[in-house]
Amino acid sequence: MTSTQKKELIRQLTELLEKIIDVQEAEQAPAPEPSVDKPLEMLTIKECAALVDGLSENTVRQLVAQDKIAHVRAGAGRNGKILVSKVSLLKYLGIEN
Repeated sequence: MTSTQKKELIRQLTELLEKIIDVQEAEQAPAPEPSVDKPLEMLTIKECAALVDGLSENTVRQLVAQDKIAHVRAGAGRNGKILVSKVSLLKYLGIEN
């Protein structure tokens, strides 16, 4: 294969790759807009227990530890406050809000 043939082959491959990239970019759907209807409500462990009759703080902590409900830890390490998504908690418990 001559140098000219190699250059032509590389040019053709480059064109093909550019077409594939253009098609993939065109097919990608735009990212969904975040919902601004309701702000995300986060509750402390104590607030979660007070929200639902019969639900203890310990049970909420167990659900968090098992990653059964959406939560974040605000603060550093084990001493950070745990905040639980109200929607996630109610959905897990089967309660409509």
